[in-house]
Amino acid sequence: MEAEEALESIKHIFEERKGKVVSLSKLEEKVFLLSWQGMDYGDMTCKIYKPTGKPYTEQYFREIGKKLIDKIKKVLNIDDLDKRNFREELENFFDKNYNYPTKKLSYITAPEPDYTSSPELPNNTLSELNQNPFIPLNARVEEKNLFFDREREIRRIFEVLNSGSSVVLIGEEGIGKSSLLWMINQQAKNFLKSERQPVFLDLNLLHNESQFYSELCHEIGIPDSKDYQLTRNLRSCKILLAIDNVGKLTGEGFTRNIRDYLRGLAEGSNAPLKLILAATEPLNNLFRDSQEQGNTSPLAGICQEEHIHLWDEATMRAFITNRLARSSVSFTEEEIIQLIQESGGHPRKLMQLCYRTYSRYVESLQ
Repeated sequence: MEAEEALESIKHIFEERKGKVVSLSKLEEKVFLLSWQGMDYGDMTCKIYKPTGKPYTEQYFREIGKKLIDKIKKVLNIDDLDKRNFREELENFFDKNYNYPTKKLSYITAPEPDYTSSPELPNNTLSELNQNPFIPLNARVEEKNLFFDREREIRRIFEVLNSGSSVVLIGEEGIGKSSLLWMINQQAKNFLKSERQPVFLDLNLLHNESQFYSELCHEIGIPDSKDYQLTRNLRSCKILLAIDNVGKLTGEGFTRNIRDYLRGLAEGSNAPLKLILAATEPLNNLFRDSQEQGNTSPLAGICQEEHIHLWDEATMRAFITNRLARSSVSFTEEEIIQLIQESGGHPRKLMQLCYRTYSRYVESLQ
């Protein structure tokens, strides 16, 4: 189902069920279209502008998005709807209640958003929708329709998790570990044989063990606790704990105790925790305090390694084609060859190089 068709369906349902009592503002309609296409609120600041030509803030779009989702949840009675599952939940609703034919999202690929046909938006906004598709430049990918490749890795990771083991993703900086970690966590409910609550922690945002335990408890939804009390609180829980930038555990504010504790909570097929970690090198190399004591890193002992490799030429070409399909711009064969050679198969480098190449095209047309 295309974004415009989904929006018209929602408006029709609103009118049918609530009449004029509940309706969407023009700005909410625009946010709906971009949310359906998988765009986050930060990127919307570059797509929709005030009548004066000045941009809205990301926080403003978050507020508009919350109002929009609250309206839809109230009228359609969809309790679990949020920004992350926006399109998926609405497609499920249409399928169950109206038998609309929809293209389901999968954890590997997703339908391409249509940036060219949006009759509800004014012309100046349509031109904004054709802006650079090579995003995000540095952050992890959190939108399904922007996530690309890694089918084999995803399949293997879920095989390991379903076997009862934990996993560590190993790869150089910027190769896509964080995006893959996020996507695995988001798809856990669909592909884990035994249900576990997905929890995502980015250690770049946490600076000591106290903050770690507090954030862990907050995300799980249990009282702040640690040590034995936390163990007791977790007895009735089944958690898939994704930890990004796990190398931060070597820094000031963290001790080996936290790694020993996590291992204790993750050992055994029915343990409270199953771990999926992201690291730049094998855990035995990363945590050298274990080596100094002649021991194996406690986390390495329970985590199977999944190495995340550079993209090959075929994958890079497919990625470029995939992203350019969202716009009217085409790269020449010479440009594509240069992009492949300069990036060396590194996903983040390729994204940044493509972004600059695309920007030059846009500038030449102005």
